[in-house]
Amino acid sequence: MIFNLPNILTILRLLAAPGVAVMFLYFDRPWADIYALVLFVSAALTDFLDGYLARVWKQESKFGAMLDPIADKVMVVIALFVITGYSGMNPWIILPAVMILFREVFVSGLREFLGADSSKLAVTKLAKWKTTLQMVAIAVLFAGMGIERMDWWDTLALFVFWFGVGLLWVAGVLTLITGWDYFAKALPYLKAPE
Repeated sequence: MIFNLPNILTILRLLAAPGVAVMFLYFDRPWADIYALVLFVSAALTDFLDGYLARVWKQESKFGAMLDPIADKVMVVIALFVITGYSGMNPWIILPAVMILFREVFVSGLREFLGADSSKLAVTKLAKWKTTLQMVAIAVLFAGMGIERMDWWDTLALFVFWFGVGLLWVAGVLTLITGWDYFAKALPYLKAPE
C-alpha cells in the first residue's frame, strides 16, 4: 500500500522542504530563521522515523524507497539555497554547498544512467551518516542565523554559526567521499560494452 504512515511521513518531508524557503517570504527575521529551523528539524526527524517504522511494521515499499532519497535531497538543496542567500553569499558556505550539490546531482545522474542496475549503488552506511551530518549542519546554521538577528546574543550567534559552517565542511568532505565511492562502484557498468 502506497499510503501507509511511513510513506505519508516521507511525502510530508518532501512538502515541508519548500516551506523552509516560504518562511522567509512571510515572516521577518529572526522569526523566519526560527520557523525555518523548527520546520527543517521536524522534517529531518521524519527521515529517521519513516524508515524505522517501515522496517518495524514491514511496510517497506518501492514507492518509499524511491521517494525517501528524493525528499532528503530536496530538503538539503532548498535549505542550502536559503542559507547561502541569507548568509550574504559567504564563501565559507558556498564552497561546501557546491560540493554537496555537485555530488547529489552526480550520483542521481549515475543512478538514472544505470537504470535497473542502479541497485548496484545501494545506499551505504557512510551515505546515511553524510545525510544526517548535512541535516545537523543545516539546522545549526539556521539556529546561528536566527540567533545572529537577536542583537543581545552576538557571541553565541558567532559561535553557533561558525560551528555550523565547520559541520557543513565536514559534511561536504563526507559527501565527496561517498560520491567517489558510488562512482567507483558504477565504473565497471560504465565501461561495459554496449
